[in-house]
Amino acid sequence: MDSTASTALPDLWDRLVGLQPDPDLWVVLATMVAALAIVVPHTLWRLSRNAITIAHEGGHGLVALLTGRQLTGIRLHSDTSGLTVSRGKPHGIGMILTAAAGYTAPPLLGLGGAALLAAGRITLLLWAATALLVVMLVMIRNAYGALTVVLTGGTFVVVSWLAGPQVQAAFAYAVVWFLLLGGVRPAFELQAKRARGGAGDSDADQLSRLTNVPAGLWLFLFHAVSLCSLIGGGRWLLEV
Repeated sequence: MDSTASTALPDLWDRLVGLQPDPDLWVVLATMVAALAIVVPHTLWRLSRNAITIAHEGGHGLVALLTGRQLTGIRLHSDTSGLTVSRGKPHGIGMILTAAAGYTAPPLLGLGGAALLAAGRITLLLWAATALLVVMLVMIRNAYGALTVVLTGGTFVVVSWLAGPQVQAAFAYAVVWFLLLGGVRPAFELQAKRARGGAGDSDADQLSRLTNVPAGLWLFLFHAVSLCSLIGGGRWLLEV
């Protein structure tokens, strides 16, 4: 028993940190097209946007913890909206960073994922994403949110443990393309809502009240982060 465990642990570690071969260029391009196909059409976006909401609210929650705030819960709703509640000072750098983390989290996660894929760390990417989803599940406070995170995390587990290297690579590239491309659209949606007089309590408006900086400038930041992440991450992904 001890011998088996001592052999399995190093093998598991080697699998986690080891390098995996890059997929063929056609796989990278096919996964990009697949990501576009579920981001651009409105009907499919209404469903796939749930995954972006997971990253959005997870970004709020993670930064809240990193800045010393007390994270009390995360809720995900069927209309693809979400709510992250944390306790702490209602002003200051911690609150500002927490509020700014939502719209910037999906593209930055995509950029980080692209860096891992460019380095050949496909398995590490899949396991890290699974770990983040497990941690987030602990903080979910409604049934729909729990179901969404469980299904998403379960997909990562199945692919990580049961799929072959080629399927894992295709899945990882599809996920990262989706985060990069899907991370661009929400800021434009928010801009359109604000132009119609809606979304008065959006992240940009909250940041405006916290910093006395116009909400439009915060929207510009969201656009800049998402578009720069797409350009930089896309270049990394295509360098196969």
